[in-house]
Amino acid sequence: MNRALFYRRLPSPLHAARAGVGALWAAALGAAALLLYHPLALLALGLALLGAGVAAGVGHELRRTLRTALMVVLPIVVINVLVARDGLTVFARLGDLGPFGQGNLTVEALVYGVVIALKVTVLILVTTLASLTVDPDELLALLRRLAFRSALTASLATRMVPVLAADSQRLAEAQRTRPEGPARGARGRVALFAAVLGGSLDRAMDVAATLELRGFAAATDSRGQGGGRGLGRGGQGLGRSGRRGGRRGRVRRPARPWSRHDLAFAASAVAVFALALAGRLSGVASFDAYPQLHMPLDVGTLVLCLALPLAVLLPMCDRRGIEP
Repeated sequence: MNRALFYRRLPSPLHAARAGVGALWAAALGAAALLLYHPLALLALGLALLGAGVAAGVGHELRRTLRTALMVVLPIVVINVLVARDGLTVFARLGDLGPFGQGNLTVEALVYGVVIALKVTVLILVTTLASLTVDPDELLALLRRLAFRSALTASLATRMVPVLAADSQRLAEAQRTRPEGPARGARGRVALFAAVLGGSLDRAMDVAATLELRGFAAATDSRGQGGGRGLGRGGQGLGRSGRRGGRRGRVRRPARPWSRHDLAFAASAVAVFALALAGRLSGVASFDAYPQLHMPLDVGTLVLCLALPLAVLLPMCDRRGIEP
């Protein structure tokens, strides 16, 4: 059975780090993918992400995501080759394409399309790795004081993703047990999607009714916000009284000390972003596709391509204290 792409606590350094640090680390990797354009640097970053996924115990899910990403990135390359007209090195002439002009396919358009495809692939890998290794409940708890309603909505939506995945698996198995067999092709997929959609709407109504019974829609506090804030913070009463009761009955938890994994991934995030920014500003990772390819390959470029994977993977080497 395929494993769904949602968070599970696994024994890995990235899972052991606090959610805020894990999100910062993923954001630094995404920023590096956006800053860099050199194909070798992007390829090194992508390989480092795959290695980090294997070290975190989610390598199978990342490889499956990589296969799915091919359906997105291949059209990017093809469309850029067919549409871009700024390159000078022509490798194929398709003649007059009517409103699209002369169909001259250039090497520059091909390489630039590959670079954009690499960027998109790295970003897909980053978001997938973050969703598999960063605890969404802990991350949303950090935002509760700033935007309680948004955090509650995002938490509910996150919790519903694995539920819908399990529903789709059960419905697909039920379709296969029918005497006439499951519907084939697009008809079967549409029927499965309609069943999952209908079930999700029913579940959404049940969740909304439950929240209303708990007072998230009726009571208001002194700032005019829902009583859910008082309920979420104190767990006693609603609105103003719930907030006061929560302050009296709430036990303050001691601050969680920073672990070695928190420090390691925070340092890794700073190092990855600094390397990407330095490579972009210094020109060692410069890349220009039009009108002719300019892709330097010198000592600085090789150092950057080696330093990026090291900065990403070094925090994964410390396996102490990673038990769930």
